[in-house]
Amino acid sequence: MRVLYVTSEVFPLVKTGGLADVSAALPAALNERNVDTRLLLPGYRQAISRAVGLQEVARLGDLIGCGETRLLAGRLPNSGVPIWLVECPALYNRAGGAYQDEGGNEWHDNALRFALLNHVAARIADGLNDDFWRPNIVHAHDWHAALVPLLMATRPRPQPATVLTVHNLAYQGMFQTEQFDRLGLDHPQAHAVLEFYGRLSFLKAGLAVADALTTVSPTYANEILTPEYGCGLDGLLRERAHCLTGIMNGVDYRVWDPAHDQHLVCTYSARRLSEKRACKIALQQDIALDPAPDIPLIAFNSRLAHQKMPDIVLEALPALLAEDIQFALVAEGDVGYEAGFRDLAARYPGRVSVCIGYEESRAHRLLAGADILLHPSRYEPCGLAPIYAMRYGTLPIVRRSGGTADSVVDAIEQSVHCETATGFAFESPSADDLVACARRALALYRQPIVWRKTQLCAMRQDFSWERPAQAYVALYRALLADSAAVELHATEQATDEANRGSAAPRATTRRAIATASRWSAAPSAASPRKWAFAT
Repeated sequence: MRVLYVTSEVFPLVKTGGLADVSAALPAALNERNVDTRLLLPGYRQAISRAVGLQEVARLGDLIGCGETRLLAGRLPNSGVPIWLVECPALYNRAGGAYQDEGGNEWHDNALRFALLNHVAARIADGLNDDFWRPNIVHAHDWHAALVPLLMATRPRPQPATVLTVHNLAYQGMFQTEQFDRLGLDHPQAHAVLEFYGRLSFLKAGLAVADALTTVSPTYANEILTPEYGCGLDGLLRERAHCLTGIMNGVDYRVWDPAHDQHLVCTYSARRLSEKRACKIALQQDIALDPAPDIPLIAFNSRLAHQKMPDIVLEALPALLAEDIQFALVAEGDVGYEAGFRDLAARYPGRVSVCIGYEESRAHRLLAGADILLHPSRYEPCGLAPIYAMRYGTLPIVRRSGGTADSVVDAIEQSVHCETATGFAFESPSADDLVACARRALALYRQPIVWRKTQLCAMRQDFSWERPAQAYVALYRALLADSAAVELHATEQATDEANRGSAAPRATTRRAIATASRWSAAPSAASPRKWAFAT
């Protein structure tokens, strides 16, 4: 089985969030299960500088009018997973991040930057030449790779099956319709598939035509079928619910485990938990908090975006600081929220520390040194940070939503008594509910024996990639079996047509067969526009 894994970021080449961690760990787990998995991502300046053993393997020409494009092959540091980088200096060789410039503004040409990634993926799926590696599954991730299923559905020859994983439905790759002509999509129905309320949505196109859809937790897979969490795409998702699976993200414990974390001043484990105290003392020194190892230290390590409820955290913190706690933030995002937390740190010197900007090493030290991780979300597709925190004996406070509902066992009376609790959860996205939940956590913290038992239970949870990787392998195998059956049917149909003396139909993909009937339905109230895509 050969899988092309198409993503916009992968640790340690480029990282803005959990997608990079998943993109590093899942391909490695698949390769360990004899699935020949290779990553494809843009050749950002920092990615080219950090990849191992890069060499040119193909010249692709000027695919969409952005200049000469080359395919560079190499490997990820540490894991050795094979990677391909799409080198196009006009689009990727620039200072700044994967999606934004150094001032935090979206790159003006993001539609082109990620359209090119998709075109290269489709070229590889076609087979660059007779000797070049060709996948039988293409696994695309988030909106950045969501044009791949559409591009492949327009190809006239049998194509690999496609999987699209949604890591966060709120980010849909929305662009002005005027950019369509530059995307290299020449199929007559492509614009209709992309169009979404007067704009273009990369994600919508992938959701419409991919063979299989997955998202990163079972609860989130159900939530996005509703208007509350569906971000305007719930109508489409309900019609494609039979193709949708929720597979919980895993954790690479080779990276996120205090027993061998090289970022820490002192390693520890469930058997040596007392040594976590040294990490707390070191963290307090590092981020200018008062040296008080017995005072509960609450950490916040999320993007400063509306989804992560920083406004609610700011509203709740004065009440929590009255409880004699310390608070440490390592995050970046909206400048208004950044200013709000800086003001709070100025009001509470020695008790509140605010570090703006993400740094991998500091994120590890924060989880090791804190007692509690504050990770509330208005919606949460998976929530890797609380899962990381549990392994570090840092109990998470979460709003029960999406993946956190699947991963965190609330420390209510029964779960504490049965020693199954792993954290704390609340329901309403309000400051009152957050404060009440945090006070429950602080009350448990003041019971050292019960707190230690809860820490140990959290640390012993298994969120490794073993089960998720098996689930993806099973999905791939089902798609391959289905694809073989459809292609056999197409071949038999062509033979029958030829025997009757009529012209045999052109070769087509099973996506084209499916979409010809699937998206010709009339509009409905739940789904204002159906995505007609005839072939």
